[in-house]
Amino acid sequence: MAAKLIIFAACVVSAIAQYPAPAYKPAYPAAYPAPAYSAPKAYAPEPAYAPAPYNFEYSVNDPHTYDVKSQSEYADGNGYVKGSYSLLEADGSTRVVEYTADDYNGFNAEVKKIEGGYKAPYSAPAYKPAYPAAPAYPAPAYPAPAYKPAPYKPAY
Repeated sequence: MAAKLIIFAACVVSAIAQYPAPAYKPAYPAAYPAPAYSAPKAYAPEPAYAPAPYNFEYSVNDPHTYDVKSQSEYADGNGYVKGSYSLLEADGSTRVVEYTADDYNGFNAEVKKIEGGYKAPYSAPAYKPAYPAAPAYPAPAYPAPAYKPAPYKPAY
């Protein structure tokens, strides 16, 4: 019996092998073809410029706004920078910052505060509210509530 089953299975397999599997065809064409991208363009390397030393300085002294500040900086073009800046604080003191920067030590700053030295030629007026103070009224006096229930009348 097993031999008959094996022979039958071999016949079925050989009969099916004669016909190729149907090729899949979608019922509708693709609406959008797959996008085709080109390879990204290589960027040109950033040009290497020769070190350029510089030196600059500025200062501001505005008597109308009391804006007083200055800055100066020097660079040798090989990575060493030295500079300072100062500004007038609101309390009349001057803040001075002296700094250096290079590739080995990084950025280093020293901050100094010079007391006094400059006093604004004005003084701010004392604060006064724009509205008058609220008047004082006596606390209201109400009579105590008197509760009197209505007379009872049976409903029958």
